[in-house]
Amino acid sequence: MRRGPGRLAQAHGASGEDAAAAHLERLGYSILDRNFRTRLGEIDIVAREGATTVFVEVKRREDPGHGTAAEFVSAAKMRKVVNAARLYAAKHGLTDGLIRFDVIAIDVIDGREQLRHHRGAFDAR
Repeated sequence: MRRGPGRLAQAHGASGEDAAAAHLERLGYSILDRNFRTRLGEIDIVAREGATTVFVEVKRREDPGHGTAAEFVSAAKMRKVVNAARLYAAKHGLTDGLIRFDVIAIDVIDGREQLRHHRGAFDAR
């Protein structure tokens, strides 16, 4: 039986997503949706920057000794985000609009969060 993330991991994930959403709002983005789940994948944050719909993957890492948060966004994860984004776009009439895929990576170093926003981190191909 496959188990989901534990409570601590979920709390850290939610904390990371809250920090990422606040970061985007400070930059003037509008948050459209959070934790959009489908059978194909999940999108952590759907936001709007001007005329562009931005699908955001948030990754938070507590242990930088095993790689940075950005390094943990795998090709398989990107495919799942792209597939979920296609469903989201179709459901919300966004198939003809501009879209972008960003990653917000949060590394916790010495108890302090370091957030990096990677605009256009990957594409739908």
